[in-house]
Amino acid sequence: MAHLPGKLVVISGPSGVGKTTILRRLLADLPHLIPSVSATTRPPRAGERNGVDYHFVAAEEFERRRANGDFLECCQVYGRQHWYGTLVDEVAPRMAAGEWVVLEIDVEGTLSILGRYPGAITIFVEPSHPDQLLERLTGRGTESPEAMARRLEVARRELLQSHHYQHRVVNDDDIAAAVAAIEKILFDAGLPHAPATAQPKQQSTTDHAQHTPSGAQT
Repeated sequence: MAHLPGKLVVISGPSGVGKTTILRRLLADLPHLIPSVSATTRPPRAGERNGVDYHFVAAEEFERRRANGDFLECCQVYGRQHWYGTLVDEVAPRMAAGEWVVLEIDVEGTLSILGRYPGAITIFVEPSHPDQLLERLTGRGTESPEAMARRLEVARRELLQSHHYQHRVVNDDDIAAAVAAIEKILFDAGLPHAPATAQPKQQSTTDHAQHTPSGAQT
C-alpha cells in the first residue's frame, strides 16, 4: 500500500519552559513520531553521539551546505559562533515515506519552515507567567548573569511571536499535563495511536495544561 504523505510537527518555546523534556516524553509515548536530528558546528559534549544527538559538522562544511540550500532553517543560537540547522534530507524523505517528523526549533526557524511547509502543525509551549522563566533559569545555576539576560531577552521576543503558531500549550510545572495536551493535538490531527502491543502509557490529566489555539483569547 502506498504511504500517505507524512506531516511535520514543530515545537517551540522560550528557554526554560521545558520543551526539551516535553519532547523527550512525547517521543517515548508516540512511536510514530520521528525526531529530526539537527546539524551543528559546535563540538560534541560528553556522551553525545554523532547522528543521534546532532550531526556534528565542521564550520566549512556547514557553510558549504548552507550556500547549497541544504537547510530548511539555520541560525547562530544566542549570537554564539556555532551554527545550528535543520537539513532538508532529515525531513523531506521521511515525510514522502508517510512519517510524522518533529522539530524542536525557535520562532525564527519556524517562520522559515512555514515558508516551505505551510501545513506544518506548529505548537508553542509557554509559561503561565513570564516570571516562571526567570525562576527556572536561575534555578539551573549554570549561566552567567550576561548569558541569563540574553536568554531572557530572546524569550521575551519569542513570547510576543506566539501568535504565529496554530496551538499554544501552557506548561506550569506539570510536564505530564503539557505532554497530554500536545498528544491530543497530534491525535486530533491524525497521528496514529501506538499499536496494541505497545506498553499503555499512564493516563494524565490536562487540568493544568491549557491548550489555546492561536488567535483565541488567553
